Amino acid sequence: MVNASGPKMTMPTLSVLRALLDDPSREMYGTEICAEAGLASGTIHPILARLEGMGWLVSRWEDVDPRTEGRPRRRYYRLSGSGVAQARDAVIRADARRAQIQRGFPKLAGGSI
Repeated sequence: MVNASGPKMTMPTLSVLRALLDDPSREMYGTEICAEAGLASGTIHPILARLEGMGWLVSRWEDVDPRTEGRPRRRYYRLSGSGVAQARDAVIRADARRAQIQRGFPKLAGGSI
């Protein structure tokens, strides 16, 4: 299900989107996204689930035997085809709002970025 209004653009959501936009075709697993975005796992996983539910992301579980690998399976995420455009648009809009706020438009200071 895709929400036409998009996800709430919090700073953590924008950080996740920026990390994924660095190379939109690259699949990344949670720990990589945490490192790139500078956020904790407990912060990014709800964001990833929300973005995937809205169709911005696709994910897959890797096909490995955890006993053989000595670690749990990883879930890989990447932006969907339409998600790339939506993520870029969201980041551009957030950056534009931030620039307006920095130029002294107090009316926008209370809005969600």
